[in-house]
Formats: sequence, C-alpha cells, structure tokens
Amino acid sequence: MKLTQYTTEELLNGCRAGNRRVQEALYRQMSAKMLAVCMRYARDAMEAEDILQNGFIKIFQKIGEYRSDGAFEGWIRRIMVNTAIEHYRKNKRSMHIVSIEETTEQPSGNINLNNLGMQDLMKVIQKLADGYRMVFNMYAIEGYSHKEISESLGISEGASKSQLSRARSILKQEIIKLEGINYATYAG
Repeated sequence: MKLTQYTTEELLNGCRAGNRRVQEALYRQMSAKMLAVCMRYARDAMEAEDILQNGFIKIFQKIGEYRSDGAFEGWIRRIMVNTAIEHYRKNKRSMHIVSIEETTEQPSGNINLNNLGMQDLMKVIQKLADGYRMVFNMYAIEGYSHKEISESLGISEGASKSQLSRARSILKQEIIKLEGINYATYAG
C-alpha cells in the first residue's frame, strides 16, 4: 500500500473534515514518534499502545482546536503526554513517596551514555515505579516545573522533587549496572 505524502495544511484540513484516509496518513506519519513518547510513560508496550490510541482519538476530536500558533507535531506531542498523565491518574497506582532525607544517597561513578543503547535506556526508565517514571519524564524530558507536576499529579512540590531525586538515583544505579554488563559483553 503506497502512502500519499500530505503537507501539514492538507493533514489539518483533511482531519478537520473527518477524512478517514487523511486521518490514517497522519496516524502512520506520527505514530512511531508518538509511541516513543508513550513508551516513556508506560510500564510496557501494551500500555503504551493504549495511550497512543487514546491520544489519537483525542487528536481527531480536538483537531479543530489547533490554532497553528505552534508546531503541529508539538501540539500532538502535548496531547500524548496529557493522555499519558490522564491514564496514570485513572489507574492511580500507589506512588512510593520518599522523603528528601532518603534521597541524599547518590551512587558514585561516571556514566557514559554512549555505550548505552536507546532501547536499554527505555527499559531502565520503564522499570521505574509509576510515580518515579511520571515525575522523571515530566520534569527531565518534557520540561514541566515541579509546580506543574504537583498540580497534574495531585502531589506536593516537595513530593515531586523527592520523586525526581529518587528516580535519578535509581536510574544512575541501573545504568551503572547495565554498563558493567555491556562492558563485560564487549570486552569478552
């Protein structure tokens, strides 16, 4: 099946008109990138695909609200992130809140991310507890402030900060372990 390339304007107009072929083209054009966004927030591929599908439903429902005052892809990405946050809230899993005092331990050692593949990094992020993963992604990847995170997730700013600190600590420990395994694999 050959896909027709559409301009952003054609995609917008076609989706606003409810043209299924254009909606499918938008989905095919953006789904891989947006699935990567969803994977950072989900525990596994199946959950990420659910978030992706719900996100695209919202995109098609709200396409008339897009005002072209920013990048279309950025608007789509924001909907995906918000859908992931909503998914998290609906399925509110227990967030393990740690105090700031517990987060002062930092693993030593320098991390060389060049030896770590993107899939390895995604797996490490997905292993984080739900609360840690949400806060880490919102702060470190999406650029939300702790105030915005606290409002979105219904937690205090202090809890957001401690969740981020603990997530970073866990990620650092896991990456150091992975690097040791990768080093042993390549050195042997």
